[in-house]
Amino acid sequence: MKCLAELKEKAKEGQKQIVSVANAADKDVLQAVKMGLEEDLCDFLLIGNEGKIKKLAKEVALAFHKWGDRVIIQHAETKADIARTAVLALHENKATILMKGYIPTKDVLQAVLDKEYGLRSGKILSHVALFEVPNQKKLVFLTDAAMNISPDIKQKVAIINNAVNVAHSIGLELPKVAAVTPVEMVNPDIPSTVDAALLTQMQRRGQIQGCLVDGPLAFDNAVSVKAAKQKQVSSDVAGQADILLASSIEAGNVLYKSFVYYAKAKVAAIISGAKAPIILTSRADSAESKLYSLSLAIMTTKNGG
Repeated sequence: MKCLAELKEKAKEGQKQIVSVANAADKDVLQAVKMGLEEDLCDFLLIGNEGKIKKLAKEVALAFHKWGDRVIIQHAETKADIARTAVLALHENKATILMKGYIPTKDVLQAVLDKEYGLRSGKILSHVALFEVPNQKKLVFLTDAAMNISPDIKQKVAIINNAVNVAHSIGLELPKVAAVTPVEMVNPDIPSTVDAALLTQMQRRGQIQGCLVDGPLAFDNAVSVKAAKQKQVSSDVAGQADILLASSIEAGNVLYKSFVYYAKAKVAAIISGAKAPIILTSRADSAESKLYSLSLAIMTTKNGG
């Protein structure tokens, strides 16, 4: 897959998924809902204050009567009630994807982690982003830029597994995972390089499956064949990474925002590891980015990612 538009077209195939939106009373969120309906991408269950949702829908020219039962509003007032209702919809099989609307992330995650009705799967939750970077020949994943602050080796294995599952769902049979660190040599004074070497060995011994892992790799020799050759780094992953594993949330978050703001990359992003994909939208995200994130969530739902 070379572009996110291709991802979106593939997501349209087959049965329509239903997206439960936690607080849809927001113009940006409703603009994304409108685009999703117009693109025939998915159906929606909109949770929040019904009066506010209908008022804002008029402002973005979203005519609910036009879409029949493809979009349903379910009234809820408080943030806690909205989050609970949105997550409960997935628990009761009324929806298959959870999307954060105009509501704090902590409220959504609190409902997601509820022991009674939440979406716990026993796995760690991690952020998986898929980028279309200008002038690059393929899409590239980045994980984890938003959830796990300073993951240990066990958590990094789980983060890799989540990203690999998402990669499989979009058709990458054996994704190449680069454990990205400041340098490409093991340095005991830089713990991330030691973790990277351990992860590489774990994959070679079958403790991490469904992918190839190599590290430590500096960013340049993870994504550039030329840079890898210049530094005499030779592996099946060097210069050809499909998944970039960040060593910490600081590294992942800075790289994520550098792709978006400096490289002008397009992005789709979800939270993986729960019973269903979760889309944590930001007010800074464009409507196009929200649409691509919906597409990635749909693909993981349909293909078991």
